Amino acid sequence: MEKCLFCKGDLVDSYSNYMADLDGHFIIIKNVPCHKCSQCGEVSYSGAIVSEIEKIVEKLRDVLTEVAIVDFAA
Repeated sequence: MEKCLFCKGDLVDSYSNYMADLDGHFIIIKNVPCHKCSQCGEVSYSGAIVSEIEKIVEKLRDVLTEVAIVDFAA
């Protein structure tokens, strides 16, 4: 089992919300698969998930209003 880099607690498969601030425009991506520390709650993402997050953010960059909320699986 993987360990948390901060507190050495166990990392468990979970889901979280990811938020990005692009010059005052906010993107919230819900239900993002992650590893969450069972002890301190720290969240980490795999490289593949980070790549998908980057693709979602780039798609939304040009069509942003003040806030965009999307589901990761959508």
